[in-house]
Amino acid sequence: MRSIWNGAISFGLVSIPIKLVNATENHSIHFRQIHLADGGRIRYRKVCELDEEEVTGGEIGKAYEDADGTMIPITDEDLAQLPLPTAKTIEIVAFVPADEIDPLQMDAAYYLSANGVPAAKPYTLLREALKRSNKVAVAKYALRGRERLGMLRVVDDVIAMHGLLWPDEIRAPEGVAPDSDVTVRDAELDLADALMDTLGEVDMDSLHDDYREAVEELIAAKASGEAVQPAESDDSGGGKVIDLIAALESSVRAAKKSRGEGDENEAENEGDMADVHPIKKTASGKTASGRTTKTAQKTAQQKSTPKSTGTKKSTASTSSPAKKTAQKQKKTTAKSTSSASSKSSSSGKKQTSSNARSTTKKKTAAPRKRASA
Repeated sequence: MRSIWNGAISFGLVSIPIKLVNATENHSIHFRQIHLADGGRIRYRKVCELDEEEVTGGEIGKAYEDADGTMIPITDEDLAQLPLPTAKTIEIVAFVPADEIDPLQMDAAYYLSANGVPAAKPYTLLREALKRSNKVAVAKYALRGRERLGMLRVVDDVIAMHGLLWPDEIRAPEGVAPDSDVTVRDAELDLADALMDTLGEVDMDSLHDDYREAVEELIAAKASGEAVQPAESDDSGGGKVIDLIAALESSVRAAKKSRGEGDENEAENEGDMADVHPIKKTASGKTASGRTTKTAQKTAQQKSTPKSTGTKKSTASTSSPAKKTAQKQKKTTAKSTSSASSKSSSSGKKQTSSNARSTTKKKTAAPRKRASA
């Protein structure tokens, strides 16, 4: 790879000659401006606004425009005389934990290559020191006419440098957050967590620019004279007010379906919800809740029927004397009650018969008196 800057890393009193190489490249498709009438390319020419003549690059210099519009010329010699210790040096000023660097400050990325054999040993020393400390180096360097801030870290076996924006170049996010207070329910957070778990992790190397591929296919089709089919629009409902819960649930289902997990997982979930287990019976024929079922009662009766004689014997043999006495008392009471009831019934019968006889005598005496008269 072609180097864009040569200098050295200043690590205390240690100087490490290095080359600066771009770590990234832009794969965007660039278009040219053309004249629609004839397809001619539109070019920009540098023209002096005073004499309206086109000028070449060698005739163009730098100037600073003052507030009143006055141009103040600044030459390369003027800039070279400025005290800029980082003009050819990446000066390390501190070592800090990586999480202290705000990702908003991240800018361009570069690889630092050891420049020559003598640079290999100090280069390796700095690399291993960064690895063991789990820290990054904050440094200053000058590139393209200005001093910049950088962060050095280890990528595989190479020291990489990320250009950083200066802290005062980061704008405060004022007026960006929602104006009104919004309350998020636990159910919504649970669905958001479920969606995050469903999407899971991704292999970063598998990600690619789908739009760029579509543009390349479009260019190839038009170059070969083929008809271009309009792409189907994906109306995701952006900008519409929707039910957040329903949207999250739909997103979880869509994510599962895209991973081939939707139907199986839904079936498993439904099976789990509808799973019915038989009620377990104890040795006494009772359920876990303590209630005796009819089936258990019938089973107990069937088991006790052929062994009724043995049961009575065992009961009689194990009965106490108190129980025998109580049984005798019950028998005696029953006999006395029955005798008393029989006596009372016989006396009642005698009284009934005597009353009937007296009534008959009265009836017989009445006709006799009538006859005598």
